[in-house]
Amino acid sequence: MSLTYREIKQQYAALRRTYEYMLSERERIEAFVKELGPASLTFIGCGSSYCLCESAALSVRLRAGMTAQAFAGGDMLLNGERYRSALTGTLLVAPSRSGSTTEIVEAVRQLRCAGHVPLLAISCVAGSPLSAEADLALELPWAFDASVCQTRTVINLYAANLLIAAFLGGDEALVASIDAAIGDGEAFMARTEPRIRQAAGFDWTQTVVLADGELKGLASEGAIALTEIAAVQAQSYHLLDVRHGPMVVVGPDTLVIAAISGDGGGARHGAEGRANHRHNLLRDLKRRGASVIVYADEADAEAAALADYAAFSSRPLDPAAQGIPFLFLPQIAALSRAERKGIDPDSPDGLVAWVEL
Repeated sequence: MSLTYREIKQQYAALRRTYEYMLSERERIEAFVKELGPASLTFIGCGSSYCLCESAALSVRLRAGMTAQAFAGGDMLLNGERYRSALTGTLLVAPSRSGSTTEIVEAVRQLRCAGHVPLLAISCVAGSPLSAEADLALELPWAFDASVCQTRTVINLYAANLLIAAFLGGDEALVASIDAAIGDGEAFMARTEPRIRQAAGFDWTQTVVLADGELKGLASEGAIALTEIAAVQAQSYHLLDVRHGPMVVVGPDTLVIAAISGDGGGARHGAEGRANHRHNLLRDLKRRGASVIVYADEADAEAAALADYAAFSSRPLDPAAQGIPFLFLPQIAALSRAERKGIDPDSPDGLVAWVEL
């Protein structure tokens, strides 16, 4: 059993600890942001963390009604002055596995040397260089991935970011939905893993990961995991955007993994029409010969009939909380291909756990 697989399977135990920790820090987080009164939140990350930043910035805009943006750490390191006008009055938020990635630490130092920019750091190592720079440091050492490819770390940082957005927006329904998703996690993994492996058990050479809204950043992370772990070409798009060009490369050698839930359960005006759009997309993908794995938070008989496998949660979930079970699909699909091809997921060619320039 690879270390990568063990850490994937341990992610819900770590998520429970992260959830409880973030609740215990809620008052401190809220007071810190209230005292600063920032004009915006700016999320900064590299690789997987940058994907999470894209989701987090949208969550803050939707949940807290605050201006929020995401920048890549390397871009900020090389071109920080170019973005100075966008950083006036901002609060930097930096989610990081190691808290030691050079692009992030050095970019933060450069920004803060040019003029004080407050920093909220979230890292999975206690006492990291990033934490030492921070005005408020949150640390999740139980979520640290020792393997090169991030899995457990990613979903814990996603949950932490999402809880911050929920706290700032007073979104108690989202807080409860995250709790529910974590509570169902072990059963979800046990129920879906064999079927994910079965649906992904052919000789695919490329992958497309599709999701909308706050899950789009996670779709990008799913594509990174597939590239790193399974050594395949992988791309991510918004759900219907796959028709706008990328469809030309979808074929029998393509595995598509898609989140199709929409608004998170319950009747919505126009819901039937939106479901038809999603189902028609699945039909188009299947006509091109792709194998399709979908996730939804509630059972969808038509999607189940169209897809090679449809994984459903056991209850309706907030759209952002759906990302917690969704990410398991590309992780297991990637691991399945690596095992079948004799690729060691713990030693991906040319990669290290974090970058030190």
